[in-house]
Amino acid sequence: MWYRLLEVKSAYTAEMWKAVFNAEAVSVLVKPASSWAEEAELEPHTVYVPWGKGHVAREIMRKI
Repeated sequence: MWYRLLEVKSAYTAEMWKAVFNAEAVSVLVKPASSWAEEAELEPHTVYVPWGKGHVAREIMRKI
């Protein structure tokens, strides 16, 4: 199961958060708001982490 952590405005921001969490050994799943692969860069994205790692991800966000 995946835990919905946050929603960001663009693919660039989502990839930045993904890099931060991956550096701390937390898996990340990034999903665009729609299924259009070519247009997905400029639309909102949702960042998910594994269900048991939600508290770890929030602690990482708090420290930043």
